[in-house]
Amino acid sequence: MNGTLYLLPVGLGDCDLRTVLPQRNFDIVCSLTFFIAENAKEARAFLKQCAYPEISRAQFSLINQHVKAEELRSFLEPLMQGQNMGLMSDAGCPGIADPGAEVVRIAHQKGIRVVPLVGPSSIVLSIMASGFNGQNFAFNGYLPIDKAERARRIKELEQLTIKHKQAQFVIETPYRNQALFDDFLRTLLPSSKLLIATNVSLGDEAIQVKTVAAWKKGTALDFHKKPTIFGLYSE
Repeated sequence: MNGTLYLLPVGLGDCDLRTVLPQRNFDIVCSLTFFIAENAKEARAFLKQCAYPEISRAQFSLINQHVKAEELRSFLEPLMQGQNMGLMSDAGCPGIADPGAEVVRIAHQKGIRVVPLVGPSSIVLSIMASGFNGQNFAFNGYLPIDKAERARRIKELEQLTIKHKQAQFVIETPYRNQALFDDFLRTLLPSSKLLIATNVSLGDEAIQVKTVAAWKKGTALDFHKKPTIFGLYSE
């Protein structure tokens, strides 16, 4: 009988995990020996926060964009031998804007039971906090780096909010947050609404929604080098 693949959410930054994870997560983490993670050092730090009984016994398979499908399949061998495993991201929930999605896809192909555990996702939490259309939304990942292409894509997303009332959400590498924000202000209609959600679930969390016109008149949030979700909507 195959083991179970548990999807293990981790914190979104420096925080007390007990403020964002239920006790069941800690119990499951501490029962596992085999893990799939992006970074061994960060994975061990997470286990330590979970009061993992003996970190030296934890075995890690590391996943990134360079790992080939065949190697990923070999990562799941303990599951095929009846052992439970945990899949974790560097931050937030595995499988959401995360290379772990491929592991989950292979697990389903092999008939392995997949169990997602409750935990923080900056994307989901930002959608919840936006006040935008919660029944029709899209997460678009990263926008093009080229300014002309980015401007075209921003206008495309804005048109989707206007025509279909579909809220749009994107993310950016933290050190490029200001450039993306500036492009939003240059490109969007003054009446469009823009969400900025920074360091979601952390002590200095900041979430604001304003029209583009209001953002231009006011002071932007401090999102320099901070993980941030941007959202767009029109009414």
